[in-house]
Amino acid sequence: IIIDPPIVPPPPEWSPWLTIRYHRVMVAIEDQVAITRVDQVFRNDSPTEAEGVYIFPLPPGAVVDDFTMWVDGTPLESKILPADEARAIYEDYVRRRQDPALLEYIGREAIQARIFPIPPGEERRIELEYTQVLEIENGLMHYRYPLNTERFSAYPLEQVSISVEIASKTPIHTLYSSTHQDEILIMREGHYAATVSYEAHHILPERDFELYTGFGEETIAANLLSYAPEGEAGYFLLMVSPNLFQEQSAVLPKDLFIVLDTSGSMDGEKLTQAKEALDFILENLNSEDRFNIIAFSSTIRAYARGPQAATEIAAAKNWISDLEAIGGTNIYLALSEALAQAASERNTVIIFLTDGLPTEGITEEDTLLSALQQETPEAVRIFPFGVGYDVNTLLLDQLAENHRGRPTYVEPDERLDEIVSAFYARIQSPLLTDIALDFGAVEVYDTYPQPLPDLYAGAQLIVAGRYTGRGAQAITLTGNMGNQQKTFRYEGAFAAAEGEDFIPRLWAARKIGFLLTQIRLHGENQEWVEAVVALSLRYGIITQYTSFLVEEEALTTEGREWAADELLAVPTPAPSGEDAIQEAKSREALEGAQAPPPAMEAPLGFKEENGGAPGMTFKYAGDKTFMCSASTCTDTAFIPDQMAPLTVRFDSETYWQKLAANPNWLPYLALAPEVTFVTADGTAYHVQPGANVVEDPLPEPDDKDTSVTAPTQEVQPGNSIEPQGPENTPKVSVSQSPNACAAPLALAALALLLVLVLRR
Repeated sequence: IIIDPPIVPPPPEWSPWLTIRYHRVMVAIEDQVAITRVDQVFRNDSPTEAEGVYIFPLPPGAVVDDFTMWVDGTPLESKILPADEARAIYEDYVRRRQDPALLEYIGREAIQARIFPIPPGEERRIELEYTQVLEIENGLMHYRYPLNTERFSAYPLEQVSISVEIASKTPIHTLYSSTHQDEILIMREGHYAATVSYEAHHILPERDFELYTGFGEETIAANLLSYAPEGEAGYFLLMVSPNLFQEQSAVLPKDLFIVLDTSGSMDGEKLTQAKEALDFILENLNSEDRFNIIAFSSTIRAYARGPQAATEIAAAKNWISDLEAIGGTNIYLALSEALAQAASERNTVIIFLTDGLPTEGITEEDTLLSALQQETPEAVRIFPFGVGYDVNTLLLDQLAENHRGRPTYVEPDERLDEIVSAFYARIQSPLLTDIALDFGAVEVYDTYPQPLPDLYAGAQLIVAGRYTGRGAQAITLTGNMGNQQKTFRYEGAFAAAEGEDFIPRLWAARKIGFLLTQIRLHGENQEWVEAVVALSLRYGIITQYTSFLVEEEALTTEGREWAADELLAVPTPAPSGEDAIQEAKSREALEGAQAPPPAMEAPLGFKEENGGAPGMTFKYAGDKTFMCSASTCTDTAFIPDQMAPLTVRFDSETYWQKLAANPNWLPYLALAPEVTFVTADGTAYHVQPGANVVEDPLPEPDDKDTSVTAPTQEVQPGNSIEPQGPENTPKVSVSQSPNACAAPLALAALALLLVLVLRR
């Protein structure tokens, strides 16, 4: 809701005036037609009555066939604004309030309605419904909802929820959210229907909601998205999605070994939850699977001498219930027993649960890993679970890396049974092992994850990487189904210019996670360290190693060199303990990221302890990352000691001319009144706040440029632009003197005083 300003501007603490108490969205998509229903409640938290215009910016490309709108249950007169009319409203607001927040919506159509006065402390409920036709590109249907409310709500929202119900005549394969993948719940209802849900509480959403859906009859589908920034190699994202409801004949039989720590430290709730997790796994074995359970402490106790058929489940559950926790921790003995029972011709998974360090048998880390490496058949995958803070993260991480698994760490306040059960549900039905990809004539490199994991029914494989070359290509996926090699072929188009701008951040998160793991496991390497610093700055991905980067000084050449030295100087946490677990989970989250991580600021307390600038955070706009304070944002591609930025005054005539000529700047400039950014050709711009002008809602906004420049260069329309130097004296335009505003200010103050007296 855009509030009509009073005679004088409200104090800063009144802006924004309103709080969006909740924001609920219900979407029904059937055969590319999406009906979106929006339900919002606005509360006036200012001490004065608020009145204004409700603006709903329609998603890019949306074609609205029908819409309805209500306020507090009463139908409201409203209309659809074409993009040019909506632009005029946005620009007028920006000029009057000296606030660029609406700039990112320029170019969109909008729905507009007049909102009647909202008294202090009262609420207005707005319900909206619109219909749009969604396009399918590269085999993916793309839905986008404008959820970003960060700049338009005085306080965090009590609730945000989105529910998307999808129905199709073609089987649904891919379901992927580039903005909320790690936070959505996906419920499939057969081949042709699914529901995607997202819910959060007490937050200020900073991202729109985006959902990609792929359809097809294939057993295994693949969809390609790409992004090609000007002058750089491209970035790609390949989503490989097997049919959730596979024929049983397509699922590979597996041998499953559960290696369970029953040392004395597992006594109590940990062992109880472990037993519940094992019961769940056994109850969900596939009919052709085989299993065995090996409990270990100082010695081992196996359920059977070798893998057993799924018909043995009931007896095995009784055996599990009698297990007790006592003795030491002989990790080598337990794992070597499982490996001795593994058959080289069968797909084999070992789930290894432990809560402690090796205390008996082979206890030296490198010796233990080397011995196991020599004993492991190629088809074996080991997935370690570290329970509590007393596990050796280096040992478990290396064990997973050596045997193509992934480690999971369970903290004391987390439920082991829920985490293990959820993991097993993802790997229950293997389809394809030893996967390889070929991308035709396009050169693909720097891909993650490394190596490619196995593919399971209902689990989506997401591969991110870089590419050179362009155009449509044949993509080939190969892998083993038992003893047979299978080949699948797809068509994908690698973008020649731009595309999906979220992909670089996802790729960068995975690369940072991979590099940090290599540094942790194999020691510091100068190139790895410098790459982590450069990627963290460029993409705003902060880890506990790089939290010191949230300082503007880090953008300078000296600062970047200092940052690499600081990263090398960060104390390496001990292999075990709470810090080690947190560090390992952080790396694992980055390395296995399914979507770009949200913008983050330095950990609480860090900036104050280390002299950092308070309130600095990273924000994203397009494919750029900005380091922001309360009123300024700086592109992390800007190097202050190497670049001389060209200056433009916010809200000047030049400012609007530049925006009209460069619409791709809009997301950058919407961040703050003062923004520094670097364009694709390497030119840096510094947008400075405009002159202080008292708002007057009566006259039309003056379109003359009365901006004032300091001794830096201002871009003037029609003039050539040169960086400032000794021979380039900057032009200074003349503005009103401060005294010119004194009379209007005095009159406005008297008018406000008179109104207050009359009200009393």
